[in-house]
Amino acid sequence: MKNMISTTILLVLIMDPLGNLPIFMSILKNFEPNRRKILLLREMIIAFLIMLMFLFSGEKILTILNLRTETVSISGGIILFLIAIKMIFPYEENTDNTSINFDEPFLVPLAVPLVAGPSLLATLILLSHQYPFQLFYLTISLFIAWFVTLLILLSSSFFLHLFGKKGVDALERLMGLILIMLSTQMFLEGIHNWFKS
Repeated sequence: MKNMISTTILLVLIMDPLGNLPIFMSILKNFEPNRRKILLLREMIIAFLIMLMFLFSGEKILTILNLRTETVSISGGIILFLIAIKMIFPYEENTDNTSINFDEPFLVPLAVPLVAGPSLLATLILLSHQYPFQLFYLTISLFIAWFVTLLILLSSSFFLHLFGKKGVDALERLMGLILIMLSTQMFLEGIHNWFKS
């Protein structure tokens, strides 16, 4: 149960719903509120199906690529660390997307890579390899993390109004700090297991 809670928190942090709020709102702003919710739900379902596929085929992917668990753990820790650094010290991108007319999104960019990004898929492969006999609990953790992300994104207007842009940025940096600790632990465990083996 303890692993399930920490796994759920890890997956929520990697999905980064608060960090994705402005992007989702920007892409879907030209649609009617009801249509916006339908599109968001559809993209989230697609992302969930992709994540399930990687969770259940993770062991086979590692076998095909002939990768050791330690290698995936170390590289996963590095990737998550870099993501966390970006969350804490975000660089200014071109945010002037008011003039961009987005077509109706399908698969890209909302489902992939914003929700089911490379780091999340790599983490699911690692988890399925580390806990091959706990796929049921991993699936529950993934569903909870996905559902939390869905609720936050569906309540995007509420969160931005409640916290303001600076408040959302502060929360994302806090999530980045937690993710740094989790990624460091993953990296150190990979190093420890490497020398142990």
